[in-house]
Amino acid sequence: ELFKATMSMQLFSINEALLLLLLAFVAVSHTRGWVQVTTLRSRTNERSSADSVCLKMAPTTTTNPLPKLPLPDPILSTTPGTWAYDTMSRRVDSEILQRTYEENKEEFESEEFKDVFARFNALRKELQSASSTSLTYLEGIPESEKGETEWKQLMKPFIEANDTWLTAPWLVTEFYVYRRLMQALAYWDPASAGYKYDPFAKQKKAGLTSSVASAEPMFTKLPTLPKTKEGVTLAAAFALWGNKMDLSLWPADAANSNVDVFTDILASASENLLHDDSDTLGDHCDKLRAKGGGNVDIIVDNAGFELVTDLALAQHLVESGVAKCVTFQLKSHPTFVSDALEKDLVETVEYYAALDASKFPAAQVAGSKMKEYLADGRWKCHEDNFWVQPFAMWEMTEPLRTDMKERCDLAFVKGDANYRRLLGDRTWDLTAPFQDVVGAYFPCPVCALRTLKAELGCGMDADQVERAKSLDDSWMVNGRFGVVQFGTGA
Repeated sequence: ELFKATMSMQLFSINEALLLLLLAFVAVSHTRGWVQVTTLRSRTNERSSADSVCLKMAPTTTTNPLPKLPLPDPILSTTPGTWAYDTMSRRVDSEILQRTYEENKEEFESEEFKDVFARFNALRKELQSASSTSLTYLEGIPESEKGETEWKQLMKPFIEANDTWLTAPWLVTEFYVYRRLMQALAYWDPASAGYKYDPFAKQKKAGLTSSVASAEPMFTKLPTLPKTKEGVTLAAAFALWGNKMDLSLWPADAANSNVDVFTDILASASENLLHDDSDTLGDHCDKLRAKGGGNVDIIVDNAGFELVTDLALAQHLVESGVAKCVTFQLKSHPTFVSDALEKDLVETVEYYAALDASKFPAAQVAGSKMKEYLADGRWKCHEDNFWVQPFAMWEMTEPLRTDMKERCDLAFVKGDANYRRLLGDRTWDLTAPFQDVVGAYFPCPVCALRTLKAELGCGMDADQVERAKSLDDSWMVNGRFGVVQFGTGA
């Protein structure tokens, strides 16, 4: 129709009209996320030896809402010197899986684990030749028929393109490593020695036992938080910064202190924030409190002390009237070493409830309250395969998305791996508004609490980014800087 109209007006030649039509089609398609044409730099894949290659990325098939802005390139692991390259070419095998072997040496070298250990070593051999080893479909007993289908959908475009561990998107291959580790264990096979075996259990246990000394002063302060927007933003700061919080500013009589005192503490906590939506978060929580409390989800990241700070946030949300119920969204199998499963959360609560009250009185009281919340339903745990898959979060699967859309009044997203999925692990402009990238598609109001540990981001203040660059060459990956970002949801 566009072609007919241009020709009828005799404004363009036939070739000019065809070019106009082509440009219009590409522009509309790119805006909707249907076609992604990217120039790949320094790609080592044997598909092309040219300096610059145009490649049509895997199409977005979801009918969910998308980011408002056009989707940028995904992060690959092909560029030496980047965190992604170092992770997939070296760190996953020589650090993570090597430590996994060392901590499970007795089990792995036993006769019972003979087959598991052989598969584990085969995985390591692949990673030691990551640049030349092509990806393959998963084998063995899957977590579920749905999970098997979803992983085939995820891997198909990269396997058909003969992608390697380095040339496929970083997010895909990093999650795939841990799913392949579950395959090596035969994690869902009741006949396997690796059935439901957590190879990271020892690390998690060490993190749990070492968390108490840092948690005790935090739980001492927690009951004194005001039941106001300042209180919830301070509880969120605990969950973001953990033991980096400066508790020396806390007043001795905090329960009777005025708001200005807590404002000073928040100012200290926000010193290394590259964007801070704490006021917007506080206003939203005030609305939930005014209506008698809402349903709040915490999309959990790591076990250990970080999980304890999430529990502290959840405790304040309940006690301050912001939440009538807190649901913890948890991983469905061991992944990313320290990521928390339901069993890890329950073990943490039980451990704190059983602490010696003479040594850790505040932490023990908190543990007892947590145990009560789990028992009476004010806290709930939900494991889902989606949290261990490399889908971008705008591709959230069902029934999880509908549940969060209909039930959830606010979701806190914790940690760097979850944040990468919020952004689809793509190279957004660092100042692109969080609302346009995440708030435009997420199924409910969302608050991201993130310390930077990967070379991507959005919604950061330009002046703060420049300040971070001037202070620290590793500002994007060492956890020194963070963001508190709020989006309204779709």
